Amino acid sequence: MLEVIQHTNHDLIHLSDFIQSCQNELKSFLKDQTDHLFQGTEDDGSSVPLDRIYTELYITEGGSGEVNTEHEVIQLECQRSSSEERKINLNDIFKPLSKEDTAPRRVLTKGIAGIGKTVSVLKFTQDWARGEANQNIQFLFPFTFRELNLMDDEEWSLLALIGHHYDDVKGLDASNYEGLNVLFIFDGLDESKFPLNFKKNKTCCSVTKPTTVDVLLTNLINGKLMHKASVWITSRPAASAKIPPKFINRVTEVRGFSDEQKVEYFQRKVSDQSMAQRILDHLQSKPLRSLYIMCHIPVFCWISAETLQSLLTQNHSGELPKTVTEMYTHFLIVQRKITQEKDYQDHDTDKELIVKLGKLAFEQLQKGNIIFEEDDFESCGIALRPAADYSGVCTQIIKKEHGFHKRAMYCFIHLSVQEFLAALYVLETFLDSGQRLLVSQTRVKMKGKHSVIFLHRDAVDLALASDYGQWDLFLRFLLGLSQDENQKLMKKVLRNKDGHQWSNEVTIDYIHDKIKKLSYTDQSINLFHCLSELGDRSLVEQVQNYQRSGDVGKISPSHWSALAYLLLVSSEDLNLFDLRQFSGSDEVLERLLPVFRVSKKAVLTECTLTDRCCSFISSVLSWKSCVLEELDLSRNQLQDSGMNLLSEGLRSPNCKLQKLLLMDCGVTKTGCQSLGSALTSNPSHLKDLDLSKNKLLDEGLGPLSEILHYCSLETLRLCECGIAGPIGLNLNLRNLDLSRNPLGGPAIIQLCCFLKDPGCRLERLWLSKINLRMDSAAALTSALAQNPSHLRELDLGSNNLGDGGASQIAGLLRDPNCRVETLRLAGCRFSQVGCKELASSLRSNPAHLRVLDLWRNDLRDAGVEHLSHFLDEPLCELETLSLKGCSLTAACCPHLTHSGSSSLKDLDLSYNQLTDQGVELLCDWLKKHCCLETLRLSEVTNSGCASLASALRSNVRLRELYLGKTDPGGSGVERLSELQGDSQCGLKTLVVTE
Repeated sequence: MLEVIQHTNHDLIHLSDFIQSCQNELKSFLKDQTDHLFQGTEDDGSSVPLDRIYTELYITEGGSGEVNTEHEVIQLECQRSSSEERKINLNDIFKPLSKEDTAPRRVLTKGIAGIGKTVSVLKFTQDWARGEANQNIQFLFPFTFRELNLMDDEEWSLLALIGHHYDDVKGLDASNYEGLNVLFIFDGLDESKFPLNFKKNKTCCSVTKPTTVDVLLTNLINGKLMHKASVWITSRPAASAKIPPKFINRVTEVRGFSDEQKVEYFQRKVSDQSMAQRILDHLQSKPLRSLYIMCHIPVFCWISAETLQSLLTQNHSGELPKTVTEMYTHFLIVQRKITQEKDYQDHDTDKELIVKLGKLAFEQLQKGNIIFEEDDFESCGIALRPAADYSGVCTQIIKKEHGFHKRAMYCFIHLSVQEFLAALYVLETFLDSGQRLLVSQTRVKMKGKHSVIFLHRDAVDLALASDYGQWDLFLRFLLGLSQDENQKLMKKVLRNKDGHQWSNEVTIDYIHDKIKKLSYTDQSINLFHCLSELGDRSLVEQVQNYQRSGDVGKISPSHWSALAYLLLVSSEDLNLFDLRQFSGSDEVLERLLPVFRVSKKAVLTECTLTDRCCSFISSVLSWKSCVLEELDLSRNQLQDSGMNLLSEGLRSPNCKLQKLLLMDCGVTKTGCQSLGSALTSNPSHLKDLDLSKNKLLDEGLGPLSEILHYCSLETLRLCECGIAGPIGLNLNLRNLDLSRNPLGGPAIIQLCCFLKDPGCRLERLWLSKINLRMDSAAALTSALAQNPSHLRELDLGSNNLGDGGASQIAGLLRDPNCRVETLRLAGCRFSQVGCKELASSLRSNPAHLRVLDLWRNDLRDAGVEHLSHFLDEPLCELETLSLKGCSLTAACCPHLTHSGSSSLKDLDLSYNQLTDQGVELLCDWLKKHCCLETLRLSEVTNSGCASLASALRSNVRLRELYLGKTDPGGSGVERLSELQGDSQCGLKTLVVTE
């Protein structure tokens, strides 16, 4: 029995001597098994110490367990932005994160092929075995699904299964494991041949009862067998849905290398640092963006390093690889040269073996297989053991895997290598015999100089007909191998006669025609990659010329697709997608969808969009790697039909939208119902919603209340929505805009109750033009006064408050707990009497206000005099003051221009009768040390403009001058215009209107 000793924060478990001995032996075994990493294949001896080559991978916490049906390399190239999921350290995946009380017991780690999942398992295991991390785990048992697949016909107990793989713990019985922290690792779920039927499999709670491995796995994962044990599963994304999400406590994703980690990898891998830098410079050059993006995959980094290092070491006289096909062709040649340096006997020639490997790759690609057994090799005429002994090519690109044991399975070193060899086989078969392997009808022999066109068409059609891009990279390789340069390279490997040469113009035209007709945008992007392999950049160059000339009108749908490709393979920051920079329409948005999809913020305002665009946007919001956080669709006629389509995307669990702006989109209560239903299904992310200028009316209040009840909105804008009745407001709100609605008494009463609530934390309240009566204003300010400390902005403009209302507001401002920074009272119809009350209250609490908007009130010069006492306060920090249209004359200017106004930066005195005298007084002020940066005046004469010009010659602070109702052709304005180029003057913007 184990002796358990209580400590203050956690339990320490003291193992018996025998258990401790077993643990030590297990650690020693696992340490030996993980000391070296085999890059490429294990049999070729290309191993390096794991510590020397290991580069930390980018692992994120979060994500869904849904099936990923896209081709993984294509997905990688189109995924420019990573979501804001939390980065998590490898050794922390079983630790509770912030705001979590308990550690997860079952973790699923996803990642595309070659991205580093298995290396992560090796590193995690090594760190544990060395005693460097996760020492709260007493026993760690790594398994691979590849080796477990070989045991699917036998029955095992869990203890027997452990003992079979790990001799060091054979002596432990069931009681020895009680109270221990045990971790099981199952690597490669995507390679599992087990049905993993969680619904139909029998329950197994005994660690000694024999049953199938499938039953053991499902019961371990669902927690019924050894329920205190932890389980870690790795998988390619497509297979992760084999495990129901309810059995997974945490999902992590291996994202491969970030740009910084790519640099670190090459510096570690290539010992000659100057050569490492040459390789990085080559990959980072602009035309090679596709290659650099693929370096997110560690295996592709290895392929690139092996190839480029070999070429540079040999003082390669030609150009270094620029396309994916060129890289893989050189890689195959490099591997063949390595075999020639070894003493292999000549059973199959390299050409024969490569063609046979290509046949294996193609036939298994057709079946969707990436894991093979020895029988699969034999069916293609490859005697695996003699091939491994006598031809090094096989050992360089075929990987024998057996986890921590010796039960062998085989695969190509990466799926892309399998696709490359498959394309090579298909092309060589056609060139040798005229056989078109990609058509299902009777094979037609069409040998001849231009007949390869038909093979190209077969491949294009096959790729376009596939739903999930399974043949996209194969197509790129096939077309790339048809290039003259690659044909010359392949001559070194496959034949002694001259390589074939032909024109690719017909194939290029065929692809151009497909791009013109395509609406499925990811396929368009892959076709542009294909054109790049064929050396054709005509569409891209045309769109670049149109961009440079500003002649956007000539851009066709094909050109918009070219622009999408151009942006995706560029190094530009695509976080912001602004459709207004291009040409706003549903058709253009559809073609630019791949760019839109990788953006965090999308601005689609006033782009003449209709309900048609909403299905495209919905597909982006539903995308499994959606990173969009802000979406602005304002001023487009989406109508209720568009809202219904958009709601499908908002409902998706992949949607992480935080800000949604739908101002003036023609939405009624029907569209609001669709929106409400979607947001209540996926409520946790949205924080900012703008529905202003939509005809929601009181009929839309029900859906709005539902949204507010379920969502944690912080900003809600409902300006000019025809609402009169009350809305069920949520205490999460920080910003609320109800302006320009005919709010009735019940709505005001409900709003006051909301404001009085001690839990209310509202910071900004906009209530302009809501027909607020005097009694309602009193109730509102009274409610605000009961909870004043959070409010930062208050807009009550265009309400007939009069001097009595101003007095009520003054009472709120006088409260020492009031922290209002922006106060807007434009058009509230109060006079100098109300202004005196406001100024008095501001003098008693002067430190907070930064913006004061009083335009269109009858303040007159006396009101400004009252305000000047507030401006004189030493603690006054007012920066923006609007006195537009306040019946002012030149007599107000001395009150504004004394030293107490030094904090003012923005002053609006337009639409007042200041005359030249007032302008002169302002000019005297500008010549002194005032901080004014923006000044607005109107009806300034030529004489006044000349005085302003003179004053501004020595003023370096004033940046913007706006002159309304002024003769723009006057000589004074001309003198002002000359100042914009004067280095002694700070004026940058001059706007003069008649």
